[in-house]
Amino acid sequence: MAVHTECAFEDAIEASLIAAGWHRGLRDGYNRELGLDTDQMFTFIGATQIDVWDQLRVHYGDDPDEAQHQFARHVAKEIDKRGAVDVLRHGVRDRGHLVRLAYFRPAHTLADDALVRYEQNRLSVTRQLAYSDRDRGKELDLALFVNGIPVATAELKNPLTGQNVEHAKEQYRRDRDPREPLFARRTLAHFAVDPDLVFLTTRLAGEKTRFLPFNTGSDGPGEDGGAGNPPAAPGRYRTSYLWEEVWQPEAWLDVIRRFVHLEAGESQRGGRKAGPHARNLIFPRYHQWHAVRTLVDHAAEHRAGHNYLVQHSAGSGKSNTIAWLAHRLSNLHGADNEQIFDKVIVITDRSVLDRQLQDTIYQFEHRAGVVTKISDKSEGSKSEQVSAALAGETTKILIVTLQTFPYVLEKVDGLRGKRFAIIVDEAHSSQSGESAAALKRVLTKLGSDDIDEDNDPLTAAALARGRHQTLSYFAFTATPKPKTLELFGVRSGDTARPFHIYSMRQAIEEGFILDVLRNYVTYKTYWRLTGGDDGREVDERKASAALARFAVLSSASLQQRAEIIVEHFIKHTRGRLGGRAKAMVVTRSREHAVKLYRKIKAYVDMRGYQDCGVLVAFSGELKVDNLDSDTVTESSLNGFGESALPKAFAYTRADDENATLNPQPEYRILVVAEKYQTGFDQPLLTTMYVDKPLKSVAAVQTLSRLNRTHPRKGQDDLFVLDFANEAETIQEEFRPFFEATITTPTDPNLIYDAQRAVMDHQLLVESEMEAFATEYERAQQSAGDRTKWERAHAELYRLTDPARDRFAQLLEDDAERAEDFRAALRDYVRKYGFLAQVVGFTDRSLERLYVYGKMLIPRLARQQDPGIDLGQVDLTHLRIGKTGEHDLALTPEGEQMLPGFSGEDAGGQHERPLASLAELIAELNERFGSNLGESDIVRGSAEAAMAEPQVRAAAFANDEENFGHVFDEVFEDKLYERIENDTKAVQMFADDPQFNSELKSIARRYAYESLRRDVA
Repeated sequence: MAVHTECAFEDAIEASLIAAGWHRGLRDGYNRELGLDTDQMFTFIGATQIDVWDQLRVHYGDDPDEAQHQFARHVAKEIDKRGAVDVLRHGVRDRGHLVRLAYFRPAHTLADDALVRYEQNRLSVTRQLAYSDRDRGKELDLALFVNGIPVATAELKNPLTGQNVEHAKEQYRRDRDPREPLFARRTLAHFAVDPDLVFLTTRLAGEKTRFLPFNTGSDGPGEDGGAGNPPAAPGRYRTSYLWEEVWQPEAWLDVIRRFVHLEAGESQRGGRKAGPHARNLIFPRYHQWHAVRTLVDHAAEHRAGHNYLVQHSAGSGKSNTIAWLAHRLSNLHGADNEQIFDKVIVITDRSVLDRQLQDTIYQFEHRAGVVTKISDKSEGSKSEQVSAALAGETTKILIVTLQTFPYVLEKVDGLRGKRFAIIVDEAHSSQSGESAAALKRVLTKLGSDDIDEDNDPLTAAALARGRHQTLSYFAFTATPKPKTLELFGVRSGDTARPFHIYSMRQAIEEGFILDVLRNYVTYKTYWRLTGGDDGREVDERKASAALARFAVLSSASLQQRAEIIVEHFIKHTRGRLGGRAKAMVVTRSREHAVKLYRKIKAYVDMRGYQDCGVLVAFSGELKVDNLDSDTVTESSLNGFGESALPKAFAYTRADDENATLNPQPEYRILVVAEKYQTGFDQPLLTTMYVDKPLKSVAAVQTLSRLNRTHPRKGQDDLFVLDFANEAETIQEEFRPFFEATITTPTDPNLIYDAQRAVMDHQLLVESEMEAFATEYERAQQSAGDRTKWERAHAELYRLTDPARDRFAQLLEDDAERAEDFRAALRDYVRKYGFLAQVVGFTDRSLERLYVYGKMLIPRLARQQDPGIDLGQVDLTHLRIGKTGEHDLALTPEGEQMLPGFSGEDAGGQHERPLASLAELIAELNERFGSNLGESDIVRGSAEAAMAEPQVRAAAFANDEENFGHVFDEVFEDKLYERIENDTKAVQMFADDPQFNSELKSIARRYAYESLRRDVA
C-alpha cells in the first residue's frame, strides 16, 4: 500500500495508540441503537466489579445476554440524562448498586491496590466505525472509547491525496448528522486532523459547526510564536503530539477527569438548569492543557517554594486555565505521596471567576464547599471567614480580592508548617509589593518560628520578603511588567522570562481574539488661548497641564468631540452586528467623563437619534466644576446601581424575544473614567473612542476591550478613533506584548547604593533608628490588641520626631538638599520594597531603614507649591481634525526585551521652573494651534463684528459688560453667516446655552481688548 494514502496515516495513528496501551475496537462490538461499545463495557465491568455485577444480574433474570442488554440500556438512558462525562466520573446506580464506568488515577498511591482498577480501564480505538442505525453506509475514520463509552471521533485527511484538514471540517459539517446519538448525546469532542494541523469541536451543528484550533503553536508549546505547529522531527508528523501526548491513556483519562466540564448555562423556565446536552461543553485548548500539566508536574517534582509566570494573551481562556490549575493543585501529591499544598489561594478581582470556579470544581468533585469566596455578603467578618476557611478541612480553594488581602493577614492560627499555592490573576507589581510580603509573613508565621540565628525579628521580616519554601506563586497576565517578570519569571542566563507563553500573536492568528490595531484613526485637537498678560509666574508643569485641561474640557471642545463620536457611531457602528454593536468612550478624568457624557446625551437628543442610549461609569461622588449644586454619582446619572451596569449595557433588543411586549432601554455607548478598562469582557464592543493618553500596559489593556470575539463580529467591525495619541506611539506600546516579554534581572546590590545615598545626608541617627526598630517589633506583637496597638503606634511616631524636625530645619536652610534627601529616602523604600521580594536580604540594617523610612516619609514637611491660578484665560480658536487612518498591525519580531529596574536615582524634587503665563500660552498655542487660520469660528466672526461702526463705538464708551449688549448680537449674526451651511454648528450654537454663552464671552473679551488696545 502506498505510504502517502489516508489509510497509511490512519495506520500510523492506530499503531501508536495500540503500542501505548489502547485496545483495538471491533466494529461489530458497537451497538448503534444505544451508542455504546457493549463488548468493551462488559469486559471492563467483569475485570473490575464482578461481585457487584453478579449481585445486580440477579435482578435481570437468568439470561446473561438480556441482563447485559438491559443494563446497557440503563447506562444509555443515564448518559442521555446526565451526560457522558458525569457518568464516567461518578458511575450509575441501578437497583441500589453503584457500578463504576471508569476508574481514575488516585491523588496518591498509599494503598497497595491503589492502581489496580485504574489499570483495568479499557481505552479502545475503532477504525471505520459504522455509527448510524439509519444510514448504514456512514463511517468514521476513528472513534475513541473509554470502557465502551464513545468520547471522541476523528476524521483524518492526507494532503498527498489532495485533501487536508479543511476537508475534514467540511465532512463533519455536511456529511455528519448532528442528530445521531453518537454526536448528539455521547461523544465529547470531534477532531479534524491532517499531518500538519488539528482542529476540534465539541458540538456538531451542520454548517454552523465551529472548529477551534488544537495546535501547539508555530514554535512549540509554551513558547512565543504564531498559529500552527513546528516542523516535525524525522519519522513523525507535525501533529504527532495529538496521539503521542494528548491521547496517551493516562493523559486522556486525566482530560476527562479534570478538564472537560459544562458551562453553567442559563436557567430555563421555573428556574431549572438546562440539561447537559443543551449546555456548552468546555474542552481544553492545547495551550491550556499543556500549561496546567507543565505547572503541576514542576510543582509535584520541585514542591513548594517556586514562582511561575504565565503570559497568556487575552482570549486565552485564563478563567478556565486558573480553575483547572486550582483544582489540580488542591489535591496534588508528589512521588512520595505527600501532599504538596495544604490550601490554594486565588487572588482575583474578577467576580465571574468565583462562580466559574465553584461550578467547574463541583462537576469534578460532586462536593460543595471545596471553593470558598471571602466577601462582604458572607456571614461573619472577613477575618473570621478567612480563619475558618484556612483552618477547615472542607475548603481547599480560597478566593480573595486584592482588597481582601488585609483580612487574610489577620487572626490566622494553626498554620505553622502549612504550604500554600497562591494563584494571582492578572499579575502586576501591585500584587507583589508590601501586601504580598505581609501575606507571606502571616501565612508562614515567620515572626515566631522562622528567625535567624540571633533571634532577630527584623531579619525574619526581611527573609519573609524573599522566596519562601512553603509558598508558590502562579501568576497569570497578558502584559507582564519588568517587575512582574523579575518576581515571578524564570531566570535564564541574563534574562527573566515567563514559565509558559500563549502570545497575543498566536491568539490573533488562531482567531480567538481580534486585532484592535488594524483600523485605527487618529484625530488631533488644535486650539489657541488668550490671557496671562498680567505678568504672573506659575509652576510650568502644573500650569501646562491645567491649560491643556482647560482646553480639552471647554464646552466648545467637548461639544465637537461629542458630535464626532455620535456621528461616527451612527454612520459606522450602530448597524453592525445586526444592530447590536456597542462603543466605549475612554476619558482622562471623572469630570471629563461626566461632561462628555452630558454632551453626548444632549447631542443625541437634539438630533433625535434612536438606538444611541448612553451610560457613564466612574467611581465615587463628583462635584462638577466644584459646585455643591452639581454633585453627581454614576448611579444618579444612569438611574440604577453600579453593579447593574454590565448587565444593562449588555442588553440588546435584537436578542430579546419579549422586546415588543416588555420594552427595556438599550444602551449602546458607555463613557468611562478609570473603570471597565481592564477585565471587562463585552463581546458586542466594536468601537472605542479614546480621549485619554495611553501608555504601556494601560494602552494594551484598554484597547483590548475590543478584541473579544462574537459569532457576528469580524475584524472589519473593529474601529478605534483616538483623539489623544499618536498612531506610532500606540503601536510601540503594543509591541512588547505581541509575543514573548522578557527583561534583564536587577542587580540586587543597587540597594546598598540607595542606602548610602540616604545615610550620607546625615539626617538619620543610628540610635534613633535602633530604638524605633525595637518599638516596631513590640508594635507588631501588639497588633491584635487595639489599645496596645494605638499606644505602640503613638510611640513609633514619637521616635521619628527628631528626624522630622531636623528635616524641617534643613528645608528652611537649604531646600534643595532637603528635597534631595526626601527623594533618596523615597527611592530607597521603593527599591527595597521590590528587591527584597526577589532577594532574601538578611542584612538587618536594610530592613531597619526600610520600616523606619516608611514611617518617616509621610511626616516630612513640604515646600509650598507655587500657585497655578491662571487668572483670566480664554479659548479663542478650536478645531478637531482627522490626522490619519492607520493599519497598525504588528509583524512578528520574536521576544521583546523590557528595560529592567534601572536603579537610577529618582532625583530630588527641586524647585520647579517658573514661566510667564503669557509665554506658556504662546508655547502651547504653537504646539496645538499651528494649523488654525484666521477664518476659524471664534476669531473670524469676532473680527467681522469688530469692523461694524456701532461695535467700535460701544467699545470706547462702555465697560466690557455693557459693551456686550451691542457686540453679542452683531457677533451672533456674523457667526451665523459663517456657519450657515453647517447645520450641525448652527444647531449647536442655537440649542446649547452653555456653548453659546462661552463662545460669546470669549469673542466679547477678545474684541473689547483688541479695540481698546488699538486706540491706546
